Amino acid sequence: MDFEEILAKCGNSSRYQFLILALYGYLMVVISMHYFSQNVISFVPDHWCYHEELVNRSFAEIEAIYSQFKNPSCTRLDVIDLASGNVTVSDKRCDRWIYHYDFGYKSMNTELNWVCDEAYKARVGQSLFFVGSVCGTLVFGLLGDRIGRIKALILANWCGFLGDFSTIFTQNLTSFSICRFVSGLAADANSYLMYILILEYVSPSLRNVGLNTVLGLFYCLGLIGASWLAVWVGHWRIFLACSSLPLLLVTLFYFLVQESAQWLVTRNDIDGAIMRLQRVAVINRRQVSDDDFKAFRSYCEQHYRQDVKEDESSKQTKLLDMLKTIRMRSTAIKLLLIFIIITPCYNTIARNVEGLVISPFIMFSLNALMLPPSGYLQGLLQDRIGRKATAVSWMTFTGLFAAAAGYVISLGKDQNVILLVGLTLAARFGVSIADGASSQFSTELIPTCVRGRGVAVAHVAGFAASFLSPYIIHLGTYFKPAPSIILGLLFLTGAYVCLLLPETRNRKLPMSLAEGEEFGKGEEIFDFLHNLRKKRAAKTKPLEEDTLMPKQPTQN
Repeated sequence: MDFEEILAKCGNSSRYQFLILALYGYLMVVISMHYFSQNVISFVPDHWCYHEELVNRSFAEIEAIYSQFKNPSCTRLDVIDLASGNVTVSDKRCDRWIYHYDFGYKSMNTELNWVCDEAYKARVGQSLFFVGSVCGTLVFGLLGDRIGRIKALILANWCGFLGDFSTIFTQNLTSFSICRFVSGLAADANSYLMYILILEYVSPSLRNVGLNTVLGLFYCLGLIGASWLAVWVGHWRIFLACSSLPLLLVTLFYFLVQESAQWLVTRNDIDGAIMRLQRVAVINRRQVSDDDFKAFRSYCEQHYRQDVKEDESSKQTKLLDMLKTIRMRSTAIKLLLIFIIITPCYNTIARNVEGLVISPFIMFSLNALMLPPSGYLQGLLQDRIGRKATAVSWMTFTGLFAAAAGYVISLGKDQNVILLVGLTLAARFGVSIADGASSQFSTELIPTCVRGRGVAVAHVAGFAASFLSPYIIHLGTYFKPAPSIILGLLFLTGAYVCLLLPETRNRKLPMSLAEGEEFGKGEEIFDFLHNLRKKRAAKTKPLEEDTLMPKQPTQN
C-alpha cells in the first residue's frame, strides 16, 4: 500500500484538507500584504519644488507652472511672478517639495524626501529586499528538507515580521537596507513551503480547482486590502505595523498543520509519517485499520529504507543527486529553464505599464481582481485537460497576446487610457494562469525527497533572471516593439520546454529519485493530446451506445 492509497483511506478531500486550504488562504492574505508593502511604502506622488509663492495655489495651477520645464519635479524656481508670467529657474537644488498626496497617503519617500537626487535610496533598499528573497529562498528551501516544512515556514514568517516591523524605525539608508534584506528573506519562502505541503496532502482534483481558487481569491483580497489599508491609515509606518503583525499568527500553524508524511518517509521516519496520517484520519473521522498501516509500513521499508541503506555517504538524498542520472538531469534543466523564462516575463508585464494616468492604488486593485478568475480557470483547465496542456496552451496564448498588447502600449501616450488599462489587465490575466500552471506542473515533477530544495533553486533561478526585466523594457527606447517581441519569443520557448516534460495529472507523484527517474518514461511529446482524445471518447461512447440501442419495453 503506497502513500496515495493510505492517504485516500485517511481522507484526501475531507475536513483536514479544507482546514489547511483555509489556513493557506489566510497565509496568502498576509503574504500578499507583506510582499506588496515593498511597493506601497515607496509610492511617489506628483511633486514639485517648494516655493512660497505656490503655498496657496491649487495643484492644477502648480502643475501648469512647472509643466513648461523639462524636469518639473526637480526644477527649483527662483522668481515666480504670476501677474506678468515671469518665471526664472534657480541654480540651487531642491531641498523641500510640495506633494500631491494620492488619497492623502504619506509614503516613506515623501516623509524622508527620497525623491529627485535621493530617489536612488529607496531603490537600493528595494534591491536588497530582492537579494534577501534569493538568499531566503535557498536557505529556507534547504531547511524545509532538513527540519521540516512547518518549522521552516514559521521561521520564514518570523523573518518577514522582523524585517517589516524594524523598517518602521529606520531613518537612513543603511538601516533601511538592512531591514529590507531581512524582510526579503521571507518574500518567497513563506509561500511555497505551505504550497508544497498542501500538494503532498490533498487529492489531485483538490490540487487543481481548490488550491488555485484559494490562492487567487485570497491573494487578491490581500492585495486589495493592502492597497486600501494604506489609504485608510494614511501613513507608511502605521501601514507596516498593521501588515506585519499578522505574520506572527503563522506560528499557530505548528499546532494545526501536520508535518509532511511523505517527507518523513524519505527521512526514514516511518513511525512519524504513520503518526501524522493517523491524526489526519482522526480529523477526517475515518476509521483506518492497523493492517492498512502495517501494509503501508511494509511498502515504505521495501521501497525507501532500502534506498537509505544503499546510500552510505549520507543519510539523506542530496539535491545534486538529481544530476547524476540522465532523465532526472534533463528534467532538472528543463524545470530551471521554465522558471528562468516565466519569472522575467511576469515581472516585465507587471512593470511595463508606464504612461497610465491612474492612481497606483486603483491600478493595483484592478490587477488583483484578475487573480480569482485566473486561479479558478487554471484549476478548472488543469482538472479537465491536465497540467501540461494548461501550461503549454496558456504560455502560447499569453505570448501571442502579450506581444500584441506590449506593442500597442509601446506606441506612446497618445493611446486611450481605457484601452491601455484593458490590455494590461488582459495580459495580467493570461500571465497569471501561465505562471501558476507552470509552477504547479514543475513542483509536482520534483521528487518529494528534494522537493523543498528543488523548488527553492528553481525560484532563485527565476528571481535572478528577473533582473533582466528592466533591460528588456529599456530596449523599447531603441526599438518600440522590441520588448513585446522578446516577451512573445520567451513565452513560446517556455511552451516548447513544457512540451518536453511528462504529464503529472492523475499520476502518483515521485517520492524518491529512483521514482523520478522512471516517471514518464516512454511518454512522447504529444501523448497528452492522445490522452485527451481518449478521455473525450470515453465520455461520449456510452451516450452513443444508448442512442443506437433500441429501448427495451417496460415490464410491469
